Amino acid sequence: KLLAFDHGTQKSCHKKSKANFSTMKCSAALVLSALSMASAFVPTPNALFTTSLNACQSRETTLSSPDTTEIGQMWDPLGLSELGSDETIAWFRHSEVKHGRVAMAAFVGWWAVGAGLRLPGELAYGLDFASIPSKGLEAWDAVPGWGKAQMLLFAGLIEFHDELFFSKRGTHYLKGGVPGKNMVPGLYDPLGLSKNKSEEALKRGRDSEIKNGRLAMIGVAGLYAAATVDGSVPLQPPC
Repeated sequence: KLLAFDHGTQKSCHKKSKANFSTMKCSAALVLSALSMASAFVPTPNALFTTSLNACQSRETTLSSPDTTEIGQMWDPLGLSELGSDETIAWFRHSEVKHGRVAMAAFVGWWAVGAGLRLPGELAYGLDFASIPSKGLEAWDAVPGWGKAQMLLFAGLIEFHDELFFSKRGTHYLKGGVPGKNMVPGLYDPLGLSKNKSEEALKRGRDSEIKNGRLAMIGVAGLYAAATVDGSVPLQPPC
């Protein structure tokens, strides 16, 4: 009986030891699993390095251009420069430069039509350039629908490829690149006039472009207002 009791006790102790060992194994597995999950949220040195390289230029750097020679300070009555993050301000500047370029082209085109300048040949089958009206909006109305669609499609392709080449051939303006830089090959400065200019000269050129673009946006808005609302722009002749 004593031997049977001892044998039963040994079996019981052995079972308890196995249970304790299994519990320890489960606990160790849980701890290791928790550690591995936690390590997934710890950035590696390479990730930190990549993030620092792809950082957008600071708000202060973006807003430091153009200079404020004319009025002595940045004019921002609506406080738009205080909105969002550095990426928001870089996107604002990139959009401003592009809209300024479009406005400068539109103002020159509006002036050229009003001054009577015409290209030779036909704009479309049966429509000579010489027959286009001299007033801006009337000239636009005279363009056939497919012609307007081609212009809009061309503008869309420029926009698409600008974003594409920004990512493929340079640093995107939201990741440290220069806002407003055009990346479509051959579209900006095809003759390479700015190739040998110093950084200071390039900065002056960028400042001038932004200021002229702002002025052109005001100018085009004035031409549109004068063409649609009589007397809205004082001293403005019919356009």
